[in-house]
Amino acid sequence: MAQTILIVDDDPVQRRLLEAAITRSGMQVMTAPGGAPALELLNGPRGEQFTLVLLDLVMPDVDGLTVLARLRVSHPSLPVIVLTAKGGIDSAVEAMRGGASDFLVKPASPERITVSIRNALKIGTLAGEVTRLKKKTENRLAFDDLIAKSSEMRQVIRLGQRAAQSNIPILIEGESGVGKELIARAIQGSSERAGRPFVTVNCGAIPENLVESILFGHEKGSFTGATDRHLGKFQEADGGTLFLDEIGELRLDMQVKLLRALQQGEIDPIGSKRPVKVDVRIISATNRNLAELTRDALFREDLYYRLNVFPIVVPPLRERRQDVPALARHFITRFAAEEHKPVAGLTPEASDIIEGFDWPGNVRQLENTIFRAVVLCDGNTLDVCDFPQIAAAMGIDARVRKPTMAAAAAEPMLQSASVAVQPVATLSSYAMSATDVSGNMRRLEDVESEMIRLAISHYDGHMSEVARRLGIGRSTLYRKLKELGLESQVLPEAEEEPRRAAS
Repeated sequence: MAQTILIVDDDPVQRRLLEAAITRSGMQVMTAPGGAPALELLNGPRGEQFTLVLLDLVMPDVDGLTVLARLRVSHPSLPVIVLTAKGGIDSAVEAMRGGASDFLVKPASPERITVSIRNALKIGTLAGEVTRLKKKTENRLAFDDLIAKSSEMRQVIRLGQRAAQSNIPILIEGESGVGKELIARAIQGSSERAGRPFVTVNCGAIPENLVESILFGHEKGSFTGATDRHLGKFQEADGGTLFLDEIGELRLDMQVKLLRALQQGEIDPIGSKRPVKVDVRIISATNRNLAELTRDALFREDLYYRLNVFPIVVPPLRERRQDVPALARHFITRFAAEEHKPVAGLTPEASDIIEGFDWPGNVRQLENTIFRAVVLCDGNTLDVCDFPQIAAAMGIDARVRKPTMAAAAAEPMLQSASVAVQPVATLSSYAMSATDVSGNMRRLEDVESEMIRLAISHYDGHMSEVARRLGIGRSTLYRKLKELGLESQVLPEAEEEPRRAAS
């Protein structure tokens, strides 16, 4: 679930250099050899997966400025960084006017490219969050602002869009944390009441002695302590929507007054001499089974039928796993920007446990889990060790990384070694011992052998990177591999580049 960058350049050498630089920073990469193939990718079914475009300005088929102009129409919020070998001021001005996030002159250093990408993604994420929060504050949040890719949620959205076309009472059912309030806000923002008050009342959190006053209001002097006139939630929501969350927790005597307010369209504030007319659209929500509560005489049957005119059931997250990757990406980019962390995505192992977990706390639990992981993460990607609670619940040791292909290939060598070395789990966590099982110092040759194996495991068999990190030449590395009898476990040079591209 790492962020995917699209590289658009007609020069294959430049594409490979850019791909290598971006992949090392923990992001996924796709390439296009020209403007036309790039537009085909972006406007195709896989277009939504791209989070940024790295665009060459001069290309033979469709030039970069033309691609940029078309992207501003079809993907107005997609960040685009322009690269060109001709770094004139006019070109830079034209690209920035066309909507580019940044302008780089070739050859740009990998560090400069990575910083530019992260800045563009951060700005885009924060701009999107600002727009979303502004729409939420103005009560204009729509269904397009929700992250819902699964077929189950598309059905919820279809029902919500139909319900928004009338003032019919709506009952939203679902487990705690599935996003019932967001659905209610989207219904409000898609209706004729968009922009009007949206008042939320948690019926289970109101003190019993204040329920009537909070819902219906009171007049000055109506009871001890009523020093001022107080407008209830119904009057606050006049002209808009009143969202009654956890409606199943409402006291029975208050259910009678609520039923009258729904039927008559008027309320009786405490101490008022006459009823007050209100124009309120009611959306209620519950995580309990109201039908069972009604059968057990814990909820009024007449009120249940009044509220349950248009029911919408929001499925739990475990029943709409298609939404998990998109939600995780959204939370990672959002919290990474807020916390000023360079986190770009998840490792494949972390992605597996995120998508395989049942999430009993639903979207709220996923959000808080990602938040914690981003705060604790010290690298560019979230790993299994950043999700200790989730890993423990799934029976996975969060302290140990999942062995890579190179580590798996090194396992038989460790088992057949003549001297005692650390087990495979220790190899996977990139640690090694200086002593053998007897407590004596190990031979230098054995330590060197294990260090090379660890480096091969750590860099997933990329021998150029292994040699560079060990501070030796590539030919020296292969000579040592031959001396240690490890050459059969390493991919030939001709196969290394395809493997790097596949990874």
